[in-house]
Amino acid sequence: MYYICNHKATIMTIPFNTIPELLDFFKDEKKCQEYLAHQRWAGNPTCPFCGTDHAYTTNRGYKCRNKECHRKFSVTVGTVYENSKVPLRIWFAAVYICTSSKKGISSLQAGRQLGITQKTAWFVLHRVREMLRAKAPNMLKNSVQIDETYIGGKEANKHANKRGKKGTTGGRNSEIKTPVIGIVETGGNVAVKVSQFVSKSSVKELILQNVEKGSIMVTDGYAMYAYLKNSKEFTHVVVDHSKGEYIKGGFHTNGIENFWSLLKRGIIGIFHQVSPWHLQRYCDEFAARYNTRKITDSQRFELSIRNSAGRLTYSQLIAVPTIKEGYKEPGEEI
Repeated sequence: MYYICNHKATIMTIPFNTIPELLDFFKDEKKCQEYLAHQRWAGNPTCPFCGTDHAYTTNRGYKCRNKECHRKFSVTVGTVYENSKVPLRIWFAAVYICTSSKKGISSLQAGRQLGITQKTAWFVLHRVREMLRAKAPNMLKNSVQIDETYIGGKEANKHANKRGKKGTTGGRNSEIKTPVIGIVETGGNVAVKVSQFVSKSSVKELILQNVEKGSIMVTDGYAMYAYLKNSKEFTHVVVDHSKGEYIKGGFHTNGIENFWSLLKRGIIGIFHQVSPWHLQRYCDEFAARYNTRKITDSQRFELSIRNSAGRLTYSQLIAVPTIKEGYKEPGEEI
């Protein structure tokens, strides 16, 4: 749910810090393929079908050494770039502008900058967001803040046929907005999860998946977090905003509220509207940039390329969840 890597031990020095320098460095497809192969395998080509390493290098790519497999493959097989007609040079530029733009970039703007259509840019950016999704997140520890927010426009600004029932308002209302739960280690990384409902069970599941036992859980006064008071696994500190408390014994929830501010400003200012079933990928994108905020744009780019395994097809991307799964009518980013 969040993106992190031990960059001190793995990052190399790469010779670009701007988009023109990046395009000069990746001057042709061969250079891009060599770079991607180094980032994926570090000189040890591995078959994406059976996992056998030390594959043969051929004139057209690679061939598995395993006699039971013996399949041919290229460096892009098993990655987000597989079967894409977009050159790797453009892919790498898309990765760079997506990961270096502090509040993200829209598909219209990316299409204009990269020389591709808006539809292609939209697909490319979603596959980049798939790269940014953490495959094996590290556990948060020490002082950990948890909070929830609701993503969705004001009812007064919506078209009449898209508004909720008469009398419904914003705030904590999952009928007209999409709930998002976030956990952040104070001064550290964040984990974000889009949820159908904000309930004790969904919060408990997220905590157990992402927080080390023995940590201090800092929350506001919302009754949903009350169960932590009797927990034997965590220490619970309540900063009750309704009583005018914003710092209590050095504890606060400013870290997670700061992340919500970045996320909402990005959605309002860049994307304008995000479909509920695509929202998790946007949260992954913002979490990835937040968790790598202490390194440079070029280092963040390299970490993203190393995390490019896993294919997302267009049919998977546009598949709409059923109403039973709690999602509303689709919206499209502008």
